[in-house]
Amino acid sequence: MRRIRLNATLFISRRRTLLKESTTSLKYHLRAKHIFADASKDASTETASSRVRQTTLAECSKAKSVNKATTTKLTHAIAKWIAVDCRPINIVEDHGLQGIIQIASDDPSYKPPARGTIVTRIHELFGSEKAKKAEQLAQATFIALTGDHWTSVSNHNYLGVTAHLIDDKWQLHSFALGVVKTEERHFAEACASQFLEVAKEWEITDKVTTIGPDSACNMIAAARSLPFEHMPCVAHIIQRVITVSLRDSGFDGALAKCHKIVGHSKHSPANTAELKLQQASHGQEEQSLVQDVPTRWNSTLEMIKRVQNNKDPLKATLAQQKHKLAMLTSAEYDRLAKLETLLEPCRYVTELLGGDKYVSCSVALPALCHLLRTMDVSDVDPAYIVRFKTAFTEDLNRRNENTNLLWLKVATALDPRFKDLRCLPRAEGEEVWQKLSEMLKDREPASQPSREEIEPEPPKKKKMALLLMGSESESDDEALSTDKTVDRYKAESSVGIEACPLQWWAAHTGAHGKLAHIAQRYLATPASTVPCERLFSLAGHIVQKKRSALSSENVNKLVCLSNWLKEK
Repeated sequence: MRRIRLNATLFISRRRTLLKESTTSLKYHLRAKHIFADASKDASTETASSRVRQTTLAECSKAKSVNKATTTKLTHAIAKWIAVDCRPINIVEDHGLQGIIQIASDDPSYKPPARGTIVTRIHELFGSEKAKKAEQLAQATFIALTGDHWTSVSNHNYLGVTAHLIDDKWQLHSFALGVVKTEERHFAEACASQFLEVAKEWEITDKVTTIGPDSACNMIAAARSLPFEHMPCVAHIIQRVITVSLRDSGFDGALAKCHKIVGHSKHSPANTAELKLQQASHGQEEQSLVQDVPTRWNSTLEMIKRVQNNKDPLKATLAQQKHKLAMLTSAEYDRLAKLETLLEPCRYVTELLGGDKYVSCSVALPALCHLLRTMDVSDVDPAYIVRFKTAFTEDLNRRNENTNLLWLKVATALDPRFKDLRCLPRAEGEEVWQKLSEMLKDREPASQPSREEIEPEPPKKKKMALLLMGSESESDDEALSTDKTVDRYKAESSVGIEACPLQWWAAHTGAHGKLAHIAQRYLATPASTVPCERLFSLAGHIVQKKRSALSSENVNKLVCLSNWLKEK
C-alpha cells in the first residue's frame, strides 16, 4: 500500500512539472509569435514591426472575406478587362494582379480565378454580346459592309468584315461582324463567297446595300460580282493620287534627302541621342523623326514636317558626323514647305473620310471638290508645283469615274448640310433630284419614329467650313422637281456645317417620311475601308508572337468581343 502511495505521489509531481513546462513553453510561444492587445507589459512594449511574425487569430478574425457575389463580379470584370484591352489569359496568374485585388478588396486570402474560368466567362460574354448584335441587325432596315484581308504574325490570312447601320433612333452604329480565317487563294470568286458566308451567318443578305473593299483588283472584282452596290474607298483613292503625283514632279531630290537623313538618325542609337542633345541645346522639345512608308497614309507629310521643325538640330548633328550626308539646301526647304501646303488638305480629307462614328459618305464629294480647288494652277506657281497639281487633278478625275458617283451624289443631296449641291455642276444636280423623285415613286411610305433629342455625332469640325464653298456652278435652289416631297425638303432652311445630319433627320422624319427612309439607306454607308483597318490594328494586339498559336475561332471571338465592348 505504501508503495502504491509513493508511485501516485511521484506521478502527480511529474504531471505538475510537465504542465508547468508546457504552459511556460506556450507562454514563450505567444510572446514570440502572437502579440495581443491585452498581452503582458513586457510583450506590449515591443512593436509589431520589430520582428517577423505570423498572422494572429485575432487579425484573421478581423479580416473580411470577399463574399460570393463580389467574387463573381470580380471574375466578370477581369474577363471583360482581358477581352477589351486584349490582355493574355495567363495574366490572372500574375502575383502582382493578385496583390492589387487583395489590397482593393481588403481580403488577403483572395485568389484570382483560374485560366479555365476566365476562358469560360469570355465565351459566355461573346455569346451574350453576339446575341445583342444579331438583334440589332435584325431590327435594321439597311446595312452597309466593309471588308479587307489581313495577315497575322503566324502568316495566317483573315478576312475582316464590319457592319454600318442607322437605327430607328437615327444613331449610327459600326461594329465588326467577324475576322474569318481564309484558306483559299484570294481569287475574286473566293472573296465574294466569303462575304456571302458572313452575310448568311448573320442573316442580313437581303438587307445589305453596299460593300466597300480595298482597292486590290481581286477585291474590286469580288465586290462587283456580288448583288450589292460597290463603294470604293475614297481615302485610298486620295493616297494613290498623291503617290502618282509625286513621281517626276520636282520633289524627288528633296524627299530622297529627307529619307536618308531620317534613316541615318533612326537606325543608330548614338545618332538619335545626339539629335536629342542638339534639340535641347537649341531650346526645342524632344521630337523623334518620322520615316515615310509607301503603305502608311500621310507619312510623307509627317516626315516633311518633322524635318522642317528640326532644321537647326539636324544641321548641327550632321556636322559632327564622320560620314557626311548631304544636307537640304534652302531651295529644297522651300520646296518642302510648298509640298506641305499641298499635302495638308489631303491629310485633313483622308482623316475626315476615315471616321466610322459619324456620317462620311455624304462628305466625299464636297471634300473632293475642295481638294480640286486647292489644286487650281495659279500664275505664280513654279513649274514643279504646276506639274504636281496637274498630275493630281488628272489622276483624281480619272479615278473618280470608277467610283460609285451616283450613290455619293444622292448621299450628298440627302445631307442637309450639302443639299444645295454646290460641289456639282447644275445639270448633274438636277439629275440627282430627278433620281430622288423616281425613288420616291417606287417606294411605299415608311413610317419612322421621330426623336427630339439624340446624341450628336462627333464629326471633325475643324476646317469643315471649307467644304461648303461651291464650285463654279450655280446653286440649284430654283430647279424644278416632279415630287412635292423633294420640293419640301429643298425648301427647308440649310443647316450649319457643324450640325449633325442624323439629328436633323430625327427631328424632321415626320415631315419627310418617305425621303427619310431613303436617307437612312444612303447615309449609313462609310466612305472608306478605314473601319476594317482599325479592326486589323486591334487584331494585331491580340495575335502577337507569344499568342501566335491562337485558334482562328478564338481570334474571331477576341477581336469581335473587344470591338463590341469598346463601342459602348
